[in-house]
Amino acid sequence: MSVPAEYFRAGVGAVISNGSGLVMVFERAKIPGAWQFPQGGLEKGEEPLAAVYREVAEESGIAAGELELLAAHPDLLAYELPASARSEKTGRGQVQYWFLFRYRGDEAAINVQSGKEFSAWQWLPFAELLPKTAAFRKPVYSRLAEWVAGYFAKQVEK
Repeated sequence: MSVPAEYFRAGVGAVISNGSGLVMVFERAKIPGAWQFPQGGLEKGEEPLAAVYREVAEESGIAAGELELLAAHPDLLAYELPASARSEKTGRGQVQYWFLFRYRGDEAAINVQSGKEFSAWQWLPFAELLPKTAAFRKPVYSRLAEWVAGYFAKQVEK
């Protein structure tokens, strides 16, 4: 495997909306106060859409059948980890495929303890997430906020 500073891991991320202007965000178990979207790396041979469904299920207990796929971001988005956070598994950061979903399930079924990565979840306006996320994620999340707002604005126009 390459030295962590030499590669970006291929990954996926999910923005899960309630369809009423809020997004589902998750608090990192080991970093209280740090909130983010479900995300993770692609496994060998895995397609991005299959990976995002797997990551969401692993991290939140939300099954694919409870998610309605609304859109896929047209670009790959990348973030770079601080040098202290890099490892052989994470590399220098991630280059990610992002998907927008609407949650159609029962909120009582959400189980963040299933994946041990998160300790809590909540619905938030996207703008309230930005100050609560890690600095290295903010450029990607800012682009996602614009994309999600644009997506829902187009839906209202129809």
